[in-house]
Formats: sequence, C-alpha cells, structure tokens
Amino acid sequence: MNLFTIFIKAVLIDNIVIMSFLALCPFIGMSTDENKSIGMGLAVTFVTVLATCVTWPIYRFILEPLGLKFLQTLAFILVIAALVQLVEFYLKKCVPGLYNSMGIYLALITTNCAILYVTLNNISKEFNFIESVVYALGVALGFLLALLLLAGIRKRIRTSPIPAFLKGPPVLFVSACLLSMAFMGFSGLVK
Repeated sequence: MNLFTIFIKAVLIDNIVIMSFLALCPFIGMSTDENKSIGMGLAVTFVTVLATCVTWPIYRFILEPLGLKFLQTLAFILVIAALVQLVEFYLKKCVPGLYNSMGIYLALITTNCAILYVTLNNISKEFNFIESVVYALGVALGFLLALLLLAGIRKRIRTSPIPAFLKGPPVLFVSACLLSMAFMGFSGLVK
C-alpha cells in the first residue's frame, strides 16, 4: 500500500470519529465553534503524530526484541500522557485563551482512545516508520475534518427551526449519523 492510499484511507474511508466512532467526547464537546475545533484538532494532531514517532521505535527496538510485547498498551499510554502534558504546558504559557476554552477536553486527550488506537493499529497493521507517521497524520487530520464539519453543522443548526423534541444532543447525534452515512460514500475510493 502506498503512502497516498494510507493517508486517504485514514482521513476519509476509515475516519476515526465518523466511521469508527472513537473520540466522540471531544467530537461533541469541542465542535461548538470552528476555533475550538481547530485548536483541539491541532493539539490531537500534534500528540498523535508525536506519539507515533515515539511509540513505534519503543515497540520495534525495545519491547519486541526483549519479548515484552504485552507491555505495549501500558508503555503507549505513558508516552501519550507525557506528550499531552507537554501540549498542556505549552498552551497554558503561549495560548492561554485556547487553553481556557479547551477546559477539561485538553486533559481528555490523555485518555483519548483514538490516539491509543492509532499507536496500536500501526503495530497490528505492521506499518514501517514512515507509513506509521503518514497513517497517524491522516487519522489526526480526519479527526480535525470531522470536528470542523460538525462545527459547521452546529452553526447552521443554531439558525434553523428545530422541533423541540430534537433540540440539543438529539439533533447533534442525528447530524453525526447523517455525516457518517455521507462518509460511507468514500468507501469505494480505494480498494
């Protein structure tokens, strides 16, 4: 599989949020406006790509040769938690407005199942280092795309007449389902 195919599959066909339904908490919580969506998407992109760059060699050069494959989940979670702390420190010092607007969702990146999914998936798919980084970048940008799409939909919902029984979370989940169905159209893009 070439790098372009891996990237397109990660962004559109196997979108982590829309097709796999992972990371729904930040998907719903941080898609209230475009700026929050971009901030969260970039933070997740940074952590996902950096986590892949760190966990892949740890697995290939330490855990696998020493027969410690069973420790991969624990090791990967520790790496992800440390990287999120770095992002949190940076945002708190350099971009306090974004840091305050992200609130609890920034800390939730640590337990974001999508990031752990990417690092584990790189191992299970037996990607080399470059393929792993491309896959991680594609998944993270797919997450950003999903956030921006839902933010745009939410902006439109605010000005649309919605029946009372659908207002709030129900219309968000219906919108997310419709978005998921639309993304199913990409499934024939790459074989």
